[in-house]
Amino acid sequence: MRPAIFSFIAATFAVTLASGAGAANWSDQKVDPSAEQPEVPVAYEEGGRYFTEDDIPTYNIAEDGTVDWMTFSGFRRYHAECHVCHGPDGEGSTYAPKVKNSAIHMGYYDFVGVVVNGRGDGNSIMPHFGDNPNVMCYLDDIYVYLKARGMEAVPRGRPAKKEPKSDMIAEAENACMG
Repeated sequence: MRPAIFSFIAATFAVTLASGAGAANWSDQKVDPSAEQPEVPVAYEEGGRYFTEDDIPTYNIAEDGTVDWMTFSGFRRYHAECHVCHGPDGEGSTYAPKVKNSAIHMGYYDFVGVVVNGRGDGNSIMPHFGDNPNVMCYLDDIYVYLKARGMEAVPRGRPAKKEPKSDMIAEAENACMG
């Protein structure tokens, strides 16, 4: 059984610092649209959240196009906090690079490390969001949404159909946001 939701933040932050995560350059993250993308298998579901067999959050899209709550929430949170710099739907802008493929190429812990700690390497200046509850309380959601976008599992724009928010997700959100 997975630990309480959002407890990943402290553990991930420690792993990020120890591993030097975030070394990949987001602007170099490209996916060949003609290449077949591997399907992201859902190993299990817990309280409306989907995970890979490695306990990494992932998306779940039904055959009728209904997205899981986290993907829908990630769309909303991405557009509230991230699209100002990184453009609609993770497609990039003249100010900041495309990030829709970052969740695929960087992996979960590297992605979280960059969002939590930020990055300033001379070519990019990504602010840290580790103290922003509007990002940190929904970090898995944003990751899952960008992973679904990078895998072209969801098209651009607001998902038309979504699963309802589970009680577990609602409780965790309320606890995190205060």
